[in-house]
Amino acid sequence: MKPPSIGVLLFNLGGPESLEDVKPFLYNLFSDPDIIRIKSDWLRKAVAWFIATTRRKKSSGYYAQIGGGSPLRRITEDQAAALEKKLANEGLNVRAFVGMRCWRPTIDEALETIQRDEITHLVVLPLFPQFSVTTSGSCINYFNARLRQNDPGESLRASYVTRWYNEPLYIEAMAELIRAEIEQFPEADPKATYVIYSAHSIPQRYVEEGDPYLDQTRHTVDLINQRLGLKGPWTLSFQSKVGPVKWLEPSTEEVIQTLGRRGTQQVLIVPVSFVSDHIETLYEIDIQYRDTARQAGIPHFRRAAALNLNSNFIAALAAIVKEQIAHLKVP
Repeated sequence: MKPPSIGVLLFNLGGPESLEDVKPFLYNLFSDPDIIRIKSDWLRKAVAWFIATTRRKKSSGYYAQIGGGSPLRRITEDQAAALEKKLANEGLNVRAFVGMRCWRPTIDEALETIQRDEITHLVVLPLFPQFSVTTSGSCINYFNARLRQNDPGESLRASYVTRWYNEPLYIEAMAELIRAEIEQFPEADPKATYVIYSAHSIPQRYVEEGDPYLDQTRHTVDLINQRLGLKGPWTLSFQSKVGPVKWLEPSTEEVIQTLGRRGTQQVLIVPVSFVSDHIETLYEIDIQYRDTARQAGIPHFRRAAALNLNSNFIAALAAIVKEQIAHLKVP
């Protein structure tokens, strides 16, 4: 009998790696039934095609300004490699795989590799600290459906991580990156810097229907502030709104404009719901919001670095995986 083989599957949404990828990526994103809640499959796909077609030019312009594509795949694969190494250093032989919900490498491709490598015990770990049906929920739902089709004999035992918004090492990693950036402002007094925690928005209706994303994001921010001992002013705001429905508020752009009218001199944006650099950090914050701050008269505007390969962040992922391996009861 073969010994057990352990794997961890990291989920993310993915991103276009070239300007030619933008339209099909947008179509994949907006045809997801967990993101666009239209029951009719053909109507949802028609809406996705319309959004992808009408937004392609604008979105391509954004990606052109950050090098012509998203670095998310490279960063996520680097995170997987770093996680493998961290676990190996702690005596655990665990293979790390990457599956993207809306782009490549797809979840289907990841599952094929997992089965080809004869993995027997799998930790499923979405790279979204706070749960939302639009992110972790979508990835897990899709994976489960494909697993039922491809593994009817249940030869693969899986343990699912649905949320890790309060993982201590994750909180420490966020606090570490914030401390490092606050120290770069000309006015050293921490109370002189206004901290904006900017999270990816979701439609307000999803929260009203029970999505825990908002509560978990607020809890994360509270824990980071406690870890920092933050004395200065701060707020939680939301970015990346798409479409005419009501999304979570206030928007990050509106908060920046308000701070400018108040005469705020130092503003730090913290991308709180993102673990990797992508269009939301590299374009939306670094270019769009920086320009908003300049126009609002804010002279000192900075962004906390994304987690990417931060050592405490990788250690947080390793701690989560080890806990799940214990639940799997690997012989």
